[in-house]
Amino acid sequence: MNWLTELIENPVITNALPEALVETLQMVAISGVLTVLIGGALGVILHVTSPAGLRPVRWLNALLSAVVVNITRSIPYAILMLALIPFTQWLVGTAIGPIAACVSLTIATVPFFARLVETSLREVPSGTVDAARVMGSTRGQIIRKVMLPEAMPGLVASVTTTLVTLVGYSAMAGLIGGGGLGRLAYNYGYQRWDPGVMLVIIVIIVLLVQLIQWIGDLIIRRVDHR
Repeated sequence: MNWLTELIENPVITNALPEALVETLQMVAISGVLTVLIGGALGVILHVTSPAGLRPVRWLNALLSAVVVNITRSIPYAILMLALIPFTQWLVGTAIGPIAACVSLTIATVPFFARLVETSLREVPSGTVDAARVMGSTRGQIIRKVMLPEAMPGLVASVTTTLVTLVGYSAMAGLIGGGGLGRLAYNYGYQRWDPGVMLVIIVIIVLLVQLIQWIGDLIIRRVDHR
């Protein structure tokens, strides 16, 4: 058990790991909130302005779908992260650290989440929406009181999937100064070739993803009344 004692007493594990974990949670939390707010609104607009939506606007839907969503989603995160360094520096005053990493994380995941939201809203039965229209509900009321509640299980699943994706992206962000578990894994697990540190970080990331998925599944069961 000498290896376990050495691992527990490793300064990287005792001193640097807690701070790295906090930075990762910070990146996922901030980016997650921004993604849900911005991507959620974008997903609703995409669905509402689609040809079968409540207010079809073909040019706006095509513009948002092709330019904002599809193009951004097609750029690998590692490349997008590097390309956004000048913008990040201008926006937050620095290109390193967890706050700076939140810029690229948010921009990368907003289109992804928006498409998931659009898909969830599309699965709401058209009969339910038509019934609300017949009762005289406005478009805003249909969205708030019919479509979003009916699509809630799918929306929660979308949030869960997005947060899991953010955990992986945050580890990649650590490679260019974003901090967090990714930076720790690269600096100590790879560059200094410390397999113990790498193993601990992998286990923590796996547990974090499992926790997010478990919480998401629990909420889905609570909101799914079908």
